[in-house]
Amino acid sequence: MKMFGSLTVTAAAFAAAATFSAAPLPAQAQAAEQFVPLLVYRTGQFAPLGIPWADGKQDYLKLINARDGGVNGVKLVFEECETAYDAAKGVECYERLKSKGSGASGFDPQSTGITFAVTDKAFNDKVSIETLGYGLSQSVDGTVFEWNFPLLGTYWTAADVMIQDILKKEKGSLKGKKIALVYHDSPYGKEPILLLQKRAAKEGFELSLFPVTPPGVEQKSTWLQIRQQRPDYVLFWSAGVMTPAGIREAQASGYPREKIYAIWWAGSDHDVKDIGAGAKGYNAITIHNSSAKDKVHDDLKKFVYDKGQGTAGAASEVGVMAHTRGMMISMLQVEAIRAAQEKYGKGKVMTPEQVRWGFENLDLSADKLKALGFGEIMRPVKTSCSNHMGTDWARIVQWDGGKWNLVSDWYQADQTIIEPLVKELSAKYAKDKNIKPRAC
Repeated sequence: MKMFGSLTVTAAAFAAAATFSAAPLPAQAQAAEQFVPLLVYRTGQFAPLGIPWADGKQDYLKLINARDGGVNGVKLVFEECETAYDAAKGVECYERLKSKGSGASGFDPQSTGITFAVTDKAFNDKVSIETLGYGLSQSVDGTVFEWNFPLLGTYWTAADVMIQDILKKEKGSLKGKKIALVYHDSPYGKEPILLLQKRAAKEGFELSLFPVTPPGVEQKSTWLQIRQQRPDYVLFWSAGVMTPAGIREAQASGYPREKIYAIWWAGSDHDVKDIGAGAKGYNAITIHNSSAKDKVHDDLKKFVYDKGQGTAGAASEVGVMAHTRGMMISMLQVEAIRAAQEKYGKGKVMTPEQVRWGFENLDLSADKLKALGFGEIMRPVKTSCSNHMGTDWARIVQWDGGKWNLVSDWYQADQTIIEPLVKELSAKYAKDKNIKPRAC
């Protein structure tokens, strides 16, 4: 795997820890470098998702260095640490990288379980946790979760929007309908359950829960139960090897793929391309315009891949959904650093606490996103002291046997349901952890 600029590959065994380190530099040079830790899982049960995700995160940082010379002249340096989607390994990576170089500019743990494990630590270490589309749903509340940023949407957003789209198909009523949740039996998979229970009570549908033991390769009994109970819709909370296994079992059991709604981590190209027509009709939710490419993709090819510095094994990986989402994560990280520089000094290295201020004061308008090359990919986002998510937007894409197509307009989650849940669970967290909520 090729590296860029001052970055060199360490001698650690790749399967144990794929770690990419900045080579030692003189103190004067280090003063103009901003450190970005990269937790990844290129191995393990979720590797098919984790590899393009990690590639996208790394590629965007390379692009900023190659095209822009860094952030107002401050070069970005990074180090990857392999977690294999294991919480204990994730904590080890966090501890190893949190104080490196200029201090961690922010962690994208790439795992809900790791997010749970490091959230308490982040309060004491004063390091930001960036969880785009995952993590603790109640951490939207910035008055309690000062260091967590579940940007653009949470699993409650996803579950709510799925129900909204199903309601639209069912002409506004789900009374008497059956909806099943087939989920990875982990903190990740369990996260939407509370929201769905609230929705079921409101809309009058029957909710059935089907946990799948990780890694999720064996799902035959689950889909036999689905065939017997015949739910009207299945919500699929999956990722990695569990996803194609589930789609194939749905196909074998005769369950219509157009009745399946997958979370965004189960809606990537690698999840369906080998199944092809067998996955036709399969729906997935997305927090970005999954079928679109934009200027950022062209710039990445020009400034990074055409020079042989790309992270992915092939340039064709650029533009797949997981890679684009990885670039979005790093873009938000970079823009938090840029926002912090606007307040604390352009061209200066920002401390982790200053970058946290940047995350809390993101204001990416449509014009700004267009200038960054993301105008066709995502909607504007603005965070605040009390709102660490920004505005949540999501839409539905559908696999036609050969490609993804957009099949809905943008939705926003129903805050009359979600806001009370956020307040209830964040208040409980504050009480349990003896945290005094901030006044915003």
